[in-house]
Amino acid sequence: MEHHVKDMGLVKKGRQRIEWADAEMPVLAKIRGRFSRERPLHGLRIAACLHVTTETANLMRTLVAGGAQVRLCASNPLSTQDDVGAALVEEQIAVFAIKGVDRDTYYRHIHQALDIKPHVTMDDGADLVSTIHSERTELLKEVVAGTEETTTGVIRLRAMAKDGALKYPIIAVNDAKTKHLFDNRYGTGQSTIDGLMRATNLLLAGKTLVVCGYGSCGRGLAMRARGMGAQVVVTEVSPLHALEAAMEGYMVMSIAEAAKVGDIFITVTGNRSVVRKEHFEAMKDGAVLGNSGHFNVEIDIPALSDMATGTREVREFVQEYRMADGRRLYLLAEGRLLNLAAAEGHPAAVMDMSFANQALVAEYLAKSGRSLEPNVYTVPSDIDQMVARLKLDAMGVTIDELTPEQKKYLQSWEEGT
Repeated sequence: MEHHVKDMGLVKKGRQRIEWADAEMPVLAKIRGRFSRERPLHGLRIAACLHVTTETANLMRTLVAGGAQVRLCASNPLSTQDDVGAALVEEQIAVFAIKGVDRDTYYRHIHQALDIKPHVTMDDGADLVSTIHSERTELLKEVVAGTEETTTGVIRLRAMAKDGALKYPIIAVNDAKTKHLFDNRYGTGQSTIDGLMRATNLLLAGKTLVVCGYGSCGRGLAMRARGMGAQVVVTEVSPLHALEAAMEGYMVMSIAEAAKVGDIFITVTGNRSVVRKEHFEAMKDGAVLGNSGHFNVEIDIPALSDMATGTREVREFVQEYRMADGRRLYLLAEGRLLNLAAAEGHPAAVMDMSFANQALVAEYLAKSGRSLEPNVYTVPSDIDQMVARLKLDAMGVTIDELTPEQKKYLQSWEEGT
């Protein structure tokens, strides 16, 4: 079987870690059990470009249990867990991913995943879709539909749809409530702090941590940083989000103002050049720069490199940039996804819901994908609700149901005071 992973000697370690994550993913396990009986994905070819982690491994195993043929590549050069890749190859799943690959190898892996001639693409950042539309257009006659896992990818795909460039339908799994309200907020919040701690071992208590962007990811990060004792500053371009942050008790200011007071800066915006030259010039000696947005463009690394008189690696995932005036700025994980490059990404319990959505949407697309026009769609509400109910069941949580009287009241316009 064609594959490209770092070391097949890592199989045992990978298998053990996948098993550990699986114990925290009961919803996906329940779906996998049904898939193995019903085989709803029989004959479906899926190319997946996702972070190659223990949680992703359990999604791949679920898709295969449903009858799909799968090829997996990484959606970020630094997010692959090499032992996981080896363990999946041992299970006869074609994986093309090695942590720390260069750009050429990264895109070669994407092409190798696409060589399966997919009916369904599964993206985290829209690199599969982009490559198909720009370099592998012959595959458009094979592709039925796709899914997208993250905010950045949804932004790219909606721009393609608006311009009329999108040639097949995509379901934005990221926008499912059981995904972005939990994965983005609780997953990104906890795992980014985890990555920051592993990379730096800094004490957050008493530090000023600047969160650039107050979307779902920024909310989670701000919440966790405050819980660790940091003074949290939020920067935003949205008046609504800025107002919400202020009402939550965070200091809100422009990046230009925050640059003067921050000790740690973490970007979670999905946009480029959020922290740039004029901000670097204002930062204090020892300021730390990290990013948990999908691409390594949120911090203007070329500008930082141009300003530096020298650089050196002072810890794993910590690069020191020395300025002409003697100040030192520290960039974490090459400006890539801090929570996956320097840590293990989201906890399995939260990815359980995200990947349950992916599996159920794949089943939906196998049945109904050909009826959709090229556009970006939300996850069907019944799938979203099903995932929430399955998760509650797994947690042993019971909720109420509306009585017939209550249902009638909510559907009526005649009853008032």
